[in-house]
Amino acid sequence: MADMQHKPTENEASSSTGQKRKAQDATSSTIQFTSRNPPWTYLKLRLIPQPDSTIPQPLDALSARTYLSAALSQFLGVTGTAIPIDILKTEHGSVSAAKLETPVAAGMSKYDCAWVRVPREDAAAVVSALSSWIGGSGSGTNVAWRICAKGNYLGALVAGSGSDLFVP
Repeated sequence: MADMQHKPTENEASSSTGQKRKAQDATSSTIQFTSRNPPWTYLKLRLIPQPDSTIPQPLDALSARTYLSAALSQFLGVTGTAIPIDILKTEHGSVSAAKLETPVAAGMSKYDCAWVRVPREDAAAVVSALSSWIGGSGSGTNVAWRICAKGNYLGALVAGSGSDLFVP
């Protein structure tokens, strides 16, 4: 998962030749840490109402969990519902009608987003399940998930790629 490298100092190298060992300085050793396979994948999901449905209630954590479980169950059955999904945040925000695609959505003053975390190994299955699901609560409210962003690091997903850090 992660590689740890320890570079020997002069003191450690001289102790293997039989010379007297000196006390190590705190600044003389270097440790490098590289995370190659992060354990989590982060997704930003947007809840989209279907054109022929009524405007859904604002998204909360419980309804987000219900919609996510329904999508995973429909795509993968019981195995899909066993995938651990952590709901990190649900948010409501204003958006202009020009940015929304559907006529029903154009009348909405809010869109709902959810930030979730899934194990990296299950990310492809979760993305497939959510992107192909159209469902609802059974009361004429049909919704679908749109995947707005996907990444292995939450900081890069929220703030961007970080490429501007190295621009002079």
